[in-house]
Amino acid sequence: MKINKSGAKYSAIVGIGERIRKISKETNQDFLLLNRGVNSVCNIDLNSVVSEMDFNTNEMQVYPPAMGRPELREAINKHYFADKSLQENIAICGGGMSALDLVFQTINVEKICLPDFYWGSYLQVMKIRNVESQNYTSLSELQKNSTKYKNSAVVICDPNNPIGDKQTDEELLKTITVLNNIGAIVIIDCPYRRIFCGSEDEFFHKICDFRNVIIVESFSKSLGLSGQRLGFIHSCDQEFMDELGIRLMYATNGINAFSQLLVAQLLSSEKGQKVMNDFKSKTAEGICKNIEYLKNRGFLADEFYKKSTPIGIFVIVNKSEEQLFNAHIGSVSLSYFTRDKKEYASKYSRICVSVPHQVLVDYFNQL
Repeated sequence: MKINKSGAKYSAIVGIGERIRKISKETNQDFLLLNRGVNSVCNIDLNSVVSEMDFNTNEMQVYPPAMGRPELREAINKHYFADKSLQENIAICGGGMSALDLVFQTINVEKICLPDFYWGSYLQVMKIRNVESQNYTSLSELQKNSTKYKNSAVVICDPNNPIGDKQTDEELLKTITVLNNIGAIVIIDCPYRRIFCGSEDEFFHKICDFRNVIIVESFSKSLGLSGQRLGFIHSCDQEFMDELGIRLMYATNGINAFSQLLVAQLLSSEKGQKVMNDFKSKTAEGICKNIEYLKNRGFLADEFYKKSTPIGIFVIVNKSEEQLFNAHIGSVSLSYFTRDKKEYASKYSRICVSVPHQVLVDYFNQL
């Protein structure tokens, strides 16, 4: 049959995972799977929250509204925006990747600009949607040459995937303000930020009324709910939200009602907030201990953190993918996350540091 080929490829992480499973089975050797982007310091304890949910209600069993259930949108507005935004500025979507796809296909720009080191799926989704891409080197470069991006969209991911570095909020806000004011679309994709903070965080409050800013958020990382495939998109541009709503409806006919009601409980109920905060505190503590260990042992690639702080669920280590593989540690070569610096990046690897501390120590002590 005739098909329309996108030119996109499966993620390198999929291939790496298959290789690890094959070798592990053949040699009967366990691997530490740091190639994945899944929080596994601990699981979020959902039993107490789920036990109080009624599965026989219409809210659970009928099609949910196209833009998302009102109680979840209300909880998001309160938890993320301190009620400074509106429900109509929030659309519920099927996780972060789906949200980005919807945004990329809805905006009308000449190109979408990514940092030098970027999550590979950005580029693959853009290929499927026939969107041109370009790289930028730093936030300061965006500020100095802001007019260059007037007819473009700029993706800001902080803490960054794959580097795992956190820029200061002051520098982020300065960059976003400059780009917003010249008419560039700014896509804020920060799924790792809320692991380390909660409703006290004012970052989203300060940008929720910026006309050219689109916030893409996921509950996969911040609440450990990758399997539920749930996130949201926020924009105060009503024309954008109207078109997004149409595309969302015909793409999904509503997002899973159970996952929406579950997250609404986590964000708004007293028991849910305790479960959520316990998960975040244990995860953040484990991540910080792992990064500190890697730094003390000399494995952390310090050159990537001269002007930033390593804090995300990923960091870069100064070992190649093959070196780590030989020590039964799964990782992803940094060369997969850049277009122009592949040779330089090939001697480094991205690893996920959201794993139990002693497990990571046991494997890295072999190096």
